[in-house]
Amino acid sequence: MTLLEVILVIGILVIIAGMVVPNFVRELEREKLPGSARQLRSLVTLVRANAAFDARRYQIRFPMEDELDPLGGDRQPLVEREDDPIDEPEVFNPVTAPWAVGMTLLGDVWCAEVRLGRPTVAFLRKLEQRHEIEDEVEETYEDFEPERLPLIIEPDGTSEWATFVLTDAPRDTEIDELLFFDDLEEYGAIQVITEGATGLAWLQRPLYEEELDLFEERGWPVVLRQDFLDPRVLTEEDVLELRDVPID
Repeated sequence: MTLLEVILVIGILVIIAGMVVPNFVRELEREKLPGSARQLRSLVTLVRANAAFDARRYQIRFPMEDELDPLGGDRQPLVEREDDPIDEPEVFNPVTAPWAVGMTLLGDVWCAEVRLGRPTVAFLRKLEQRHEIEDEVEETYEDFEPERLPLIIEPDGTSEWATFVLTDAPRDTEIDELLFFDDLEEYGAIQVITEGATGLAWLQRPLYEEELDLFEERGWPVVLRQDFLDPRVLTEEDVLELRDVPID
């Protein structure tokens, strides 16, 4: 090959790389949010298994103001265990095992809120009046911020229903801006919904307001019981097709 041919081949490779690499980088960035959601779901499953194995209560929570996670930041989940339920009840100590410490949330993804309780239309409607939720939280979880509630997992592996709201929006984004899919434009949000009794968990995007109206009108539960991140608006036929269990 002559020098001219080598330069031509290199030039073509540079052009191809210039076209492919930006798309590849953007795809990696887009994958960080769903990848974080899948990793958080796996962590919740691991905590449930260890709670049952150790016969101890565990809890998963996110750092509060001025608190750091094991990696020195403030975004990663904290796993803690009630080591001595008799002499030190309600005292949870950090779990430092390798499976409990790591980069669960990728890139700029963070947990904007942890909601305890089974998601229902009434519950989501109530979230629009935040002061009512905050009043209840202050009575039950007085040591925690309303958006930083701990998910406590019992020795038998059960817990309350919980919804972890993950997003790649700026950290100063108001929580109410992540409640409906209508309000999401440049950034995304994914809810990791875990069922308390069985430990099953699903990744679900926030609902559109018109979808919530449909669920309310039909009396359907708002948990689809399977992963659903499709941005298109659900119709009645779509919901009936998606469900794996009878609608009650």
